[in-house]
Amino acid sequence: IPVSHYLPCRNQRLRNESIRCWSNIPFITMPLSRAHGKPFAHRSELKHAKRIVVKLGSAVVTRGDECGLALGRLASIVEQVSMLQNQGREMMIVTSGAVAFGKQRLRHEILLSQSVRQALHSGQSQLKDMAIPVLEARACAAAGQSGLMALYEAMFTQYSICAAQILVTNLDFHDEQKRRNLNGTLHELLRMNIVPIINTNDAVVPPPEPNSDLQGVNVISVKDNDSLAARLAVEMKTDLLIVLSDVEGLFDSPPGSDDAKLIDIFYPGDQQSVTFGTKSRVGMGGMEAKVKAALWALQGGTSVVIANGTHPKISGHVITDIVEGKKVGTFFSEVKPAGPTVEQQAEMARAGGRTLAALQPEQRAEIIYRLADLLTDQREEILLANKKDLEEAENKGRLALPLLKRLSLSTSKLNSLAIGLRQIAASSQDSVGRVIRRTRIAKDLDLEQVTVPIGVLLVIFESRPDCLPQVSALAIAKAARSNQILHHLTQEALSIHGVRDAVQLVNTREEVEDLCRLDKLIDLIIPRGSSQLVRNIQKAAKGIPVMGHSEGICHVYVDMDASVEKVTRIIRDSKCEYPAACNALETLLIHRDLLRTPLFDQIIDMLRVEQVKIHAGPKFASYLTFSPSEVKSLRTEYGDLECCIEVVDSVKEAVEHIHKYGSSHTDVIITENEQTAEFFLQHVDSACVFWNASTRFSDGYRFGLGAEVGISTSRIHARGPVGIEGLLTTKWLLRGDNHVVSDFSEHGSMKYLHESLPLPQRNAS
Repeated sequence: IPVSHYLPCRNQRLRNESIRCWSNIPFITMPLSRAHGKPFAHRSELKHAKRIVVKLGSAVVTRGDECGLALGRLASIVEQVSMLQNQGREMMIVTSGAVAFGKQRLRHEILLSQSVRQALHSGQSQLKDMAIPVLEARACAAAGQSGLMALYEAMFTQYSICAAQILVTNLDFHDEQKRRNLNGTLHELLRMNIVPIINTNDAVVPPPEPNSDLQGVNVISVKDNDSLAARLAVEMKTDLLIVLSDVEGLFDSPPGSDDAKLIDIFYPGDQQSVTFGTKSRVGMGGMEAKVKAALWALQGGTSVVIANGTHPKISGHVITDIVEGKKVGTFFSEVKPAGPTVEQQAEMARAGGRTLAALQPEQRAEIIYRLADLLTDQREEILLANKKDLEEAENKGRLALPLLKRLSLSTSKLNSLAIGLRQIAASSQDSVGRVIRRTRIAKDLDLEQVTVPIGVLLVIFESRPDCLPQVSALAIAKAARSNQILHHLTQEALSIHGVRDAVQLVNTREEVEDLCRLDKLIDLIIPRGSSQLVRNIQKAAKGIPVMGHSEGICHVYVDMDASVEKVTRIIRDSKCEYPAACNALETLLIHRDLLRTPLFDQIIDMLRVEQVKIHAGPKFASYLTFSPSEVKSLRTEYGDLECCIEVVDSVKEAVEHIHKYGSSHTDVIITENEQTAEFFLQHVDSACVFWNASTRFSDGYRFGLGAEVGISTSRIHARGPVGIEGLLTTKWLLRGDNHVVSDFSEHGSMKYLHESLPLPQRNAS
């Protein structure tokens, strides 16, 4: 065992406090501890894994030509293992690659040993086709073991970590004395913070044995590195076994087939539902061998994840992602969830949504009316559940004041919700299936463009229970009790026409993260909450569009021609009516000529009375001898009774300031000068631009949309408060009679007409 890089700590007290040293450089390890017995039940628990075995399949370690090692992948794996080792975990590697490395070396030696005379005599053309003899695997392993270990040592040294090689055969596990020796050696290496690198001794290993004993609980033969890793994991009471191969995980049918689906969680007894394909291009075992070995390890108390270690986009963090509990590969668990998985929920929502879209307009309206009635009839139960949520949040002290305000429901809020739902019900009569364009392409060939739902919406809201009925009505998504009762009422309303599953509810961050990856089932993500939430969702979304705004930095510009009567009313309402809202005033821009005027004094006095904390912008601070605290950033969303005041010289400068520091959400001008107002309205490039009106009008309900799923600052599809129209897209219907394109060619018998046809009359009610 090479221990030249391992230096004992000089300070024995530090050693006792779980601080390790290399070259006299200490670091504190993570306080990880877990009694071995049962495997982890859920992915989120994997972060508690203390002892971890990483099995590297031949396809992971070797190059595509099967001759030599994939050095880039190997370096990335060593980096991840080193990171986890330096966190205080005990890492072990079961590696393949000796045969491939030796094959490369022996081929090189054979070519060099060819006689120069023989090569010249055979001719240049024959030299290119010179055959390399078939190399025996044991000889390749013997030639490759030392080089493979030297490579690992060099790589781990870069992270001040020592590695030690252990070669084993089946006899080392069946002979009791050898087994005890192996166990003791491994424990001693782990105690000294050395990473053991284990491999089957392929130079002397016998031919593979039958797989019959893989079914046993107490016995498993070491015939390949899959079975070796499983045996080693159970012997060493390992918390987690990570098996890296060249596929994403376990599929219900061979990967690459049309209907193959990646299995997120695999349970003992599910083998009958899986069809195994052929084994990897290299290595001894296929996926069936991996699954049998994984189930054996699982029965022995070790959690198992099978994942892809070759994919260039994920191989650089696949091991650390698994340990962090992220949804990577296939997780083996003995505990089946009580309810459906998020994939099943998304599939149910997809099926329910399609059924919902096919209902008659009157039936969809009936569902929404029913939901409005339920909100009114069961108001007391809803408010009681919300009260318990508020009390729990306050007692735990985990939510900031703005989030607590968002969490709160009231009688007036529920009444507003019910009114909004009835508005949606009334307007939904002709929302889906409405013809917006009709064109006669040619004789008896008519084209229609009709509205259809976007599809499955993933709505993520942060402490905002009132979002659920709004979104449910429009789409017909940490307020646990409030959400549960509102979801129950929503499903009760949907049940009257058999579409109960069209709205699903998930509650954990892990489930949300999983849903953000389901680009084939989720059509649009709508985050409702803080700017940080929106940014996190935008990063997590994999190929799914996200509608929303990252920030709500709303401005009110007080022009030199502003009305004294209007200014304080509009500013008070914009800032103080609901400061946690995304459409609340955050920056107040004042025309320079208004400084030291009675109007300016009235604005300051009003803000003081309302207990609004003022932050001075750089220009505003320069005008004052004693100023409020200078703003740290002019691009700040306070979400509370705070705002920034800045001075501008003109409406043009106000527009420039808004474009530089705003978020394209909602911006307001207060002025009696119509020309100035029109300049502001036309030049400010935001989703909502108002004249002499509060920023708080930027709301779907106040716009008459009934409700909203959010306010979008993007420029594609929907912008501003998004109501029912923003959740629709279109499809094209073409009705013909034996029409073919060739009839419209230069010498064809038909001509394009492209006549606009009148639209059908909309329902006036």
